[in-house]
Amino acid sequence: MKIYIADTGVFINRKGRERQLVTVPAVIDETKAKYTSMEMLIALETGAKVEQPDPVFRKKILDKAEGTGDLEELSGTDIDVLAKALEYGKNAVLMTDDYAVQNVASMIGIKVEPISQSRIKDKIIWGKNAPAA
Repeated sequence: MKIYIADTGVFINRKGRERQLVTVPAVIDETKAKYTSMEMLIALETGAKVEQPDPVFRKKILDKAEGTGDLEELSGTDIDVLAKALEYGKNAVLMTDDYAVQNVASMIGIKVEPISQSRIKDKIIWGKNAPAA
């Protein structure tokens, strides 16, 4: 059975009602707007689960995001949903529109389903250029 790991965009865009959703506590914190909060309540009443990510998987995400250059673009919530998706392994599909999240997910083999935007087309490893002295 597929498990859909939901970031905040799932609840903002009112998607995922027909799916087995899992999210993280940080997403609950981000759903403070009245309409989003209601969408979260509906999801919880219909079987969505809220689970804290395992610190071991969170560390793996931090290491990978640093390697891809996406770390500066990721919020704590982004890192948590990526960690939870990694924890579920091949049974997980991460629902997100965030391109940095999609980039890290694609680098470690997490399946991604965009919510309302298009999927990233290329995997990117970002680098920084130091100005010439």
